[in-house]
Amino acid sequence: MRSVAGAGVVVTGAGSGIGAALARRFAAEGARVVVNDINEPAAEAVAADCGGLAVPGDAASEAGVAALIAAARSQLGEIDLYCANAGIARTGGPEAPESAWDDSWQVNVMAHVRAARLLTPAWLERGSGHLICTVSAAGLLAMVGTAPYSVTKHAALAFAEWMSLTYRHRGLTVQAICPQGVRTGMLNGSDPVAEKVLAASAIQPEDVADAVIEAMADGRFLILPHPEVAAMYAGRAADPDRWLGGMNKLQRRAEEPE
Repeated sequence: MRSVAGAGVVVTGAGSGIGAALARRFAAEGARVVVNDINEPAAEAVAADCGGLAVPGDAASEAGVAALIAAARSQLGEIDLYCANAGIARTGGPEAPESAWDDSWQVNVMAHVRAARLLTPAWLERGSGHLICTVSAAGLLAMVGTAPYSVTKHAALAFAEWMSLTYRHRGLTVQAICPQGVRTGMLNGSDPVAEKVLAASAIQPEDVADAVIEAMADGRFLILPHPEVAAMYAGRAADPDRWLGGMNKLQRRAEEPE
């Protein structure tokens, strides 16, 4: 899809942050937008702001995804573009509780899988469909301080890659948004380690929306609002030990007292 004008679009996690910026930008570009968020007032506010339809609810659970897609299809006809944007960040390493790992897996990975499960058959039948997954540079690299986030974002990227390599010849476009720090609630004050490492280069959600619109024009798989991530990703592959050493320096810096 080169343009969203007239398209039926669903954005999850759209009550704030990147999702809200995407919903507003798609609407400004002429899309018919369904705004989803687990926070009902936030979803309704963004929908009212961009002339979309609010469908609040859980975009991660099997029942929640099914209800969202059914409601969106009722409003839009067919869904042309689905943005699996909802995500959570839980801190800690192996000591993080089971609930942190399970919640991260459900929201950051299975929400994408469950949406694709319901959308793909119709997309394949008509020979077109577009899935955009909000992943994170953590999915290409890693993020200090949060193993559940890093691990599940790697999994989210792997799923998006699998969808692309499996179905691109049948008309499906799959893209992965992989920003570093973005000025959202997930960064601002919620994770002191992430804020310390990422604050200097953090961008606004609207900058991410701009990058998405630009990347949709040529269909590139990786959407990198921070272009320097491409060099980091290449360096990681070329010399893993050097890259790990550099990340360990970030970890040590994050542990230093203010």
